[in-house]
Amino acid sequence: MVRTSVQRRLAFTLIELLVVIAIIGVLIGLLLPAVQKVREAANRMACSNNLKQIGLALHNYADTNGAMPPYGFDFTANPRAANPLGNQTQGSSLQSLILPFIEQGNVSAMGFFQDSIIDPINWPSNWATPFGAPGNAVGSTTIKTYLCPSAPRNPVNYEKYFVSQGLPDLGQFITGATDYAVIIGFDEFFRTQCAGSVSPQSDQSGGGNVGALGVKGKLPPGGGQMSPGPVRITDLIDGTSNTLLMSEDSGRTQPYVKNQPYNGAPLNGYDLNGGWPDYNTRIEVKPYDVNNLGTGAEGGCCIINCNNHQNIYAFHAGGANSLRGDGSVQFLQANITPAILGALITRAGGEPNTNQ
Repeated sequence: MVRTSVQRRLAFTLIELLVVIAIIGVLIGLLLPAVQKVREAANRMACSNNLKQIGLALHNYADTNGAMPPYGFDFTANPRAANPLGNQTQGSSLQSLILPFIEQGNVSAMGFFQDSIIDPINWPSNWATPFGAPGNAVGSTTIKTYLCPSAPRNPVNYEKYFVSQGLPDLGQFITGATDYAVIIGFDEFFRTQCAGSVSPQSDQSGGGNVGALGVKGKLPPGGGQMSPGPVRITDLIDGTSNTLLMSEDSGRTQPYVKNQPYNGAPLNGYDLNGGWPDYNTRIEVKPYDVNNLGTGAEGGCCIINCNNHQNIYAFHAGGANSLRGDGSVQFLQANITPAILGALITRAGGEPNTNQ
């Protein structure tokens, strides 16, 4: 009797392996865009929630102080006579004023804001020590609420700026970043060339720009009453839901043009103020030539996601998150008309209800 032996196959053939790998590759190729879309949707929601928290903080500040915070403040006199840089009166930003209202009271309590930010006592230690000051790490603190997860993280380095002012180069000058900017108004070119129907002068507060938070405050050294009187909620005559407070202006101090890093002139890094203690993070919206964005030339009416220099800018497809006077967060479509955007920026322009 002849016995036949059956051999077991213990492995895949090469062809079978290649087929399986090919199938896996196709599945990954199909799934990856979906995963990226889900991740971006989550990031955009988190970004929107950050602005919502900032909106609640602004209203809590207004309830406590009787008015909205200014976009920033200067001191009425030099707050520290021993400042080695002389008579410096530049104060800090709106983002610094609302810290106690976003559960960052411990940061606010560390004394950073009683002196000028142009004072080595408030600088990182590598810059402060050569001036005989202890330094203060508060300004370098990362505040998660001020960062949009969709934005790339670049060091906010003020080294170039201070060197350009004649100070010795003491290495990186790192400051905590913000991806959100106060919209103080728009420039004249925006109104005359892109949004002629928008009121040229809608300021009812006695000073400042046309935006809801467009006033810069004055603060006596050691504290006291902020003046001129910052804007109250009732000063938003156009309606709180029709008035922008803040928006995204992400990625600073690295310049970006249409989602791509840009390193040419004139958008050099230190012109793009990106530190949350710095009130120069505020923006006065400018339009740009969509075909010549890298130059910063105001030859067109590109107003959202064109570049992050005095322009509403986000790393979301199709637009950017914005905060309105009633505390709501709305997504500004990139194709919004300049006239509608201008009407949303003014606080008392009397423009028709845009419902945008």
